[in-house]
Amino acid sequence: MVRFLIRRILLGLFVVWVTVTLVFLIFFVGPGPQDVAHRLAGKQATPQQVHLILIRLHLNESMIKVYWHFVWNQLLHAKLYSYIHGQPVTTVIRQAFPLTLALSIGAAVIWFVLGVFSGVLSAVRRGSVWDRSSTVLALVFYSTPVFVLGLLLLYVFYFQFSRAGIHVFPGQGPGTVPHNPLDFLKSFALPWIALALISAATYTRLTRGSMLEVMGEDYIRTARAKGLLERRVVYRHALRSALTPVISQFGIDVGTLLGGAILTEVTFGIPGLGWTAVHAIEQNDLPVIIGIVVVATAAVVAANILVDIFYAFLDPRVRLH
Repeated sequence: MVRFLIRRILLGLFVVWVTVTLVFLIFFVGPGPQDVAHRLAGKQATPQQVHLILIRLHLNESMIKVYWHFVWNQLLHAKLYSYIHGQPVTTVIRQAFPLTLALSIGAAVIWFVLGVFSGVLSAVRRGSVWDRSSTVLALVFYSTPVFVLGLLLLYVFYFQFSRAGIHVFPGQGPGTVPHNPLDFLKSFALPWIALALISAATYTRLTRGSMLEVMGEDYIRTARAKGLLERRVVYRHALRSALTPVISQFGIDVGTLLGGAILTEVTFGIPGLGWTAVHAIEQNDLPVIIGIVVVATAAVVAANILVDIFYAFLDPRVRLH
């Protein structure tokens, strides 16, 4: 287990390094030093600011020195600076990430429980009304863009409720994570539902297919032949093995969301990483874009390492060497 974890962590670090190198090649190598400095400073930069960036980032030196300074000082020592925001990129990300984390974790819990539960029932009751209904609903929600579902939820639960004098859900996301639990639920309930319903559709179909495959295995027939209760066979033996591909997809999805749920955050006005990335692109705020790309990569890598660890506990056939 220890050797496996070391290998996975080293591989994850390698992936992050490759991503950082690609970011450097895209933003630093193509244009000349003067263009790089001007892009980092933003559209409203003065010649003095551009010259200052040239000196600070050593852009007039060799590419190897520029790369080393970029990786060692700007990223590892968190000295990447947003000249448009007038503050370090770490401060910008620190303000946005808690909102993205709250949105991602809440929605992930809902869609995982809902998707796995409905998928198991569809597999156990194959061909029933529930199975066909869940298939139709899964296709409907899977085909619905998140911003469309989000706007529908806002129209019904915010606009129509407000017209009726019922003020429960806010029309826009919070600027920071609310400390009051009730305000927290009110602020994130609609974004959670919009994101969870669409993602749960994928998990319903994935769980159903995986369960049907596992239910035909020899060890499941052996468990039934021993006289075990059907509930124990389904949930203790079949579901444990069937969750392996589901967990794999779950790790990828959560890791991706932690890099910013762009459409959901923009639709509900939540200033998380996705919302920040959109505004950084509009303002040509290159340092913030670079910072969010690195954070998103690290989140995906960390999520996949955790998924590999869970494999050993979910499926006894998996051995970590």
